[in-house]
Amino acid sequence: SFIPLPISISMAHRLDRPFHQTPFIHSIHYCSIPFIHSTPFIHSIPFIHSIPFRSYRMASNAQDAVPGTLQQGLKDGWFTELSSMWPGQGMSFKVNEVVHTDRSDFQDVAIVKTDAFGTVLILDGVIQCTDRDEFSYQEMITHLPVCALPHAPKKALVVGGGDGGVLRELSRYESLEEIHIAEIDGMVIDVSKKYFPQMAVGFSDPRVSVHVCDGIKFVQDAAENTYDVIIVDSSDPVGPAEVLFQEPFFQYMHRALKPGGIVCTQAESQWYHMEIIKSLAAMCKKVFVGGTVQYGYTTIPTYPSGQIGFMVCTKKGDVDNDPRVSKRDVGAANAGALGPLKYYNRELHAAAFTLPTFARDALKGSLSF
Repeated sequence: SFIPLPISISMAHRLDRPFHQTPFIHSIHYCSIPFIHSTPFIHSIPFIHSIPFRSYRMASNAQDAVPGTLQQGLKDGWFTELSSMWPGQGMSFKVNEVVHTDRSDFQDVAIVKTDAFGTVLILDGVIQCTDRDEFSYQEMITHLPVCALPHAPKKALVVGGGDGGVLRELSRYESLEEIHIAEIDGMVIDVSKKYFPQMAVGFSDPRVSVHVCDGIKFVQDAAENTYDVIIVDSSDPVGPAEVLFQEPFFQYMHRALKPGGIVCTQAESQWYHMEIIKSLAAMCKKVFVGGTVQYGYTTIPTYPSGQIGFMVCTKKGDVDNDPRVSKRDVGAANAGALGPLKYYNRELHAAAFTLPTFARDALKGSLSF
């Protein structure tokens, strides 16, 4: 699933991070190949991979984007998130205090305090999560696929998700027997546990196994028909990270899913990245033959355009499955420790797949419904 020569890859989130052992983790498994996973932008990871570059090319603004730093966006006490992924604009907020800044082996890692959004995680100059709005993303990327399953899930995989937010939401489901996470950047998990305990609580579930490794390689090596649900909190398709949005990785996920299983991946903004979404949807239609392909979205103030999308794909199973329809309520396990839902509900599940006319027209050749 990578270019067949050494390349520099930068990762940022919508998630990316490994883990240092704590009493909260049931088990930790180390893989030998570093992963480039989630989080918006890419860091320096030289490696060799044998899968050829595919033909699903991303928009030029994604190809031209480069990783940044907190300091590049910080001026006169204000931080502005700038990128060629959203040219000519940038989210800005006043910074009260920079409480952490460092560079991991993979990326620039910063934590700032703000009045507007509380504590904010910034990786390679890109906003990853904030106290104020993280729940809208974490709840929707998790409960859209899990609640769409026609059967109660027993085994789940998170690719990325090192802040623990997706784990937190998965731990609500009593039926899950195993929850695996494939992550890379330990510094991000460490700072998330220190500064975002409301998300990192996901690591405390004894069903969680943390695999510190290349997430794509982890999926590639997974046994066939292993997982009921795979959630990919991937980086934006910047430079070499395009491979995370290309066919080989999705073929690996399709193989690792049980019949009737479901994948949910971060799928960009319909306002800024329609060409990327069109390429992704067309590729998913090719991979998930006999299953379904749908695009949904959520609102979140601190992500570009105030929205972020999800590609939700089902593998052919014994019964036809429309992922737009919720099949179950969110689980009540660990409700005391996790607190109530703040965003997801059954009505919003259906509404998330109702697209504006321009997006529906652009994707009508690839979506199942």
